Parts: sequence; structure tokens; C-alpha cells
Amino acid sequence: MALTTKDASVILGMVARGDKRHDIAAWYGENQARIAEVEQGAYGNLTAAPANVLPPKGAPGPKGRRLRSKVMKAVEALEGNDTATALQLLKDGLADFAKNEA
Repeated sequence: MALTTKDASVILGMVARGDKRHDIAAWYGENQARIAEVEQGAYGNLTAAPANVLPPKGAPGPKGRRLRSKVMKAVEALEGNDTATALQLLKDGLADFAKNEA
């Protein structure tokens, strides 16, 4: 998957925020060499994206697994006609996914 200049700008924002290079690479399904290329200017003279457009800090794998678990429980709740529980599970899952982690 090729990175766009928009992706590169977000990557620079993540670098500036202090994210781990392997976490940044994982968000984009790339290896750390692509992140280094962005840092070295391979995508032009870009400015770092502002904090409000960056993905949450931390590895995406654990975040995705936790979110998937909550979604599966929400589906079960919906199948049991418990929409209130399903909605809360989904809201909790999204809030957890959006948290910045070390």
C-alpha cells in the first residue's frame, strides 16, 4: 500500500508527538523503513499534521482486539434484544480505542 502525502503528514505528526516508530508503521500496515523515508523527506517538505487529526497513540493491534471483543458482545446483546447494553458496549469500545496509550 502506497502512502499518500496526507498519510506522510500524519506520520510526521505522530513522530512529533513521540509515538514509537513500530506503532506508527503498524497503523499504516508498513514497515519502519517507510516511516524513516517520511522523516527523511521522501514525500516532500511537509508539515506535521495537527494533534486533532492523529490516530490515538499506541499499538493498533491490542486496541483492535479489545474493540472486536466489545463489538462481539454488542452483537450478542442485540441478538437478545438488549439494545441499551449493546449501545453502551459500542460506546465503551470506541472510547477505549480512542485513548492514547504509551
